[in-house]
Order: sequence, then structure tokens, then C-alpha cells
Amino acid sequence: MVCCMKSRDFVCRNAPSADSTDSSKARFITVAGFIVDPMVQIIETIDVDVPVGTAYNQWTQFESFPKFLDEVETITQLDETHTHWKVKVGGVEREFDAEITEQHPDERVAWNSTGGETHHAGVVTFHKLSDTSSRVTVQLDWEPEGLLEKVGALVGAGSHAVKKDLKNFKEFIEAQGAATGAWRGDVPA
Repeated sequence: MVCCMKSRDFVCRNAPSADSTDSSKARFITVAGFIVDPMVQIIETIDVDVPVGTAYNQWTQFESFPKFLDEVETITQLDETHTHWKVKVGGVEREFDAEITEQHPDERVAWNSTGGETHHAGVVTFHKLSDTSSRVTVQLDWEPEGLLEKVGALVGAGSHAVKKDLKNFKEFIEAQGAATGAWRGDVPA
């Protein structure tokens, strides 16, 4: 039996047996006696009282993320599609690089980690609700590292962290009233 956290639901399904020739069995791990799928998917949404362009423009200002993403220490933008991140998760500092894999103004920003101590991919989408409000949705697929993160993933700590970060983003961008900058370039998938 494999148990994993998928979009706030604890999901169990049959795991490949130890004598199985299925090569996918290598991605499963054991935590506290459970066979666990190490990849976690988080999907969270928040409505913000700013136009979609303002929300999107702020999200392109990666170096401002530490102002509203609690676990982010610093982000350095290396070029239009590459960033270097320093984060602190559960008291453990990590660094990694990320590549923007798709970006369309006022619609979406997608990325993959490309090296370092954490493995994840995600997309943030932006939806116009009215001329003065928008919806921001984050989908994050990540692989927890270490026992603390793996147990945290089982109890939904990552989802709670993303929800809190989106609330912080809402408070930040609504208090600002305008984005601190913008990059309106397009990165095709």
C-alpha cells in the first residue's frame, strides 16, 4: 500500500511489490512504516484586490519574494529565465537554481528546479475576476528532503505554507497597490 499527500487528500494505493520488475518502485520511500510516494503536489488559490496585470507583474519580481514567501531567504535573478534561490525549510538552509520554462504576461509563470538541494516544479496562473480583482493559483510539485519534511508532507505542512505565503502575497500587493516592477517578456513552452 502506498500513501501520499495529493491536494490535501491522503491517498493510498497498491505499491509495486518488492519482487516486482516495475522500475517505478524505486521512487517510493518508507516513512514511519508507510511506503510513500515522495513527490507532493500542492494546489492553492487566493483572490487579490488588484488587477490581474498588477498581480502578475509583482510575481515576475523574483528578488522581492522574501517579502512575502516565509521560507525564501534570497533570490538572485541570473538572466531572464534563470534564478538562484536560498531557502530555509524546517530550519535547514538549502540552495538551488530554477529555470522559467514558460511565461506569458497576465497568464502564467512555470518553472523547474535545475540543480541544487531541492527538486520541484510549479506554475502560477493569473485569472481576471474583474477590472480590479484577480485570482492567483499556485501548483507546486516537490520532493521533500529529510525526515522532517517527509513527515510534514504527510500531514499537509507544505500546503499550509503555500496558503500562508499566498495570504502574505495578497497583503503585500494590496498594501502596495502597484507592482514594484514588471517583466512582460514571453517564454514559450
